Amino acid sequence: MSRLNRSAVEAFAVLCSIVLFGVPLYFVFVNAMKSAQEASLMNMNWPSRVQLWTNIKEVVQIRDYMLLRAFWNSSLLTLLSIAVLIVVCSMAAFVMQRRSGRLSPWLNFLVLSGLIIPPAIVPTIWVLQKAALFKTLTGIVLVEVALSLPFCVLLYRGFMGAIPREIDEAAVVDGYGGYRLFFTIIFPLLKPVTATVIVTSSVSIFNDFTNPLYFFPGAKNATVQLTLYNFTSQFVSQWNLLFTDILLITIPPLVLFLFFNNKIVAGMTAGSVKG
Repeated sequence: MSRLNRSAVEAFAVLCSIVLFGVPLYFVFVNAMKSAQEASLMNMNWPSRVQLWTNIKEVVQIRDYMLLRAFWNSSLLTLLSIAVLIVVCSMAAFVMQRRSGRLSPWLNFLVLSGLIIPPAIVPTIWVLQKAALFKTLTGIVLVEVALSLPFCVLLYRGFMGAIPREIDEAAVVDGYGGYRLFFTIIFPLLKPVTATVIVTSSVSIFNDFTNPLYFFPGAKNATVQLTLYNFTSQFVSQWNLLFTDILLITIPPLVLFLFFNNKIVAGMTAGSVKG
């Protein structure tokens, strides 16, 4: 491919990205600054009078500051889920990468099936109820971890294949046990892929709508995505407040993604390049 054709393809890709991501974001931002009457027109015209700050104050104060409580719930859910994911997935990937036996093909099959088989809502609710974990933070954390675990294990395993086994053997000769070997020697080497897991999983868990709706119901348990229900109903929809809410809950994941974009790419490709 010539340099001119390559530049044309790159320009076209950038243009498509702007259309797919920039236009919806601009649509949300413009309508978040409008009054209720102007926002109901659902167009991309600039508002006659900007009232973004007024909309933000109303969104935050509605239903006794429910949005602030939702931000706390979503942040706590995300932090706990990410902490469990990092420890469990890195240890599982270490065992799967370093040991081979009769169970290895079955473990690989179970991990891959977790990416293919869709989650079952009703049986999961039944299991959570029997374990007294339904409508609890522990229950929703376990659900988020279970759904994100296969992808994170594959990321860790691919990256861990680039770490020489000689490091393990030298540590064993020096008297390191299994846990000490992993957490002292191996785990610090996983920083690139750990950053990838943190960013990708944080965005998906923080923006999750379905799982908190089914497994963590209740006004006190509301997450940021569920606050969208505050401004929509069968008869009346406050579109200006709805778009303001969308804008507020989009900012944290967007900022996280922009700051750690390079680490995401490095963590997902380092294992394949080195291996």
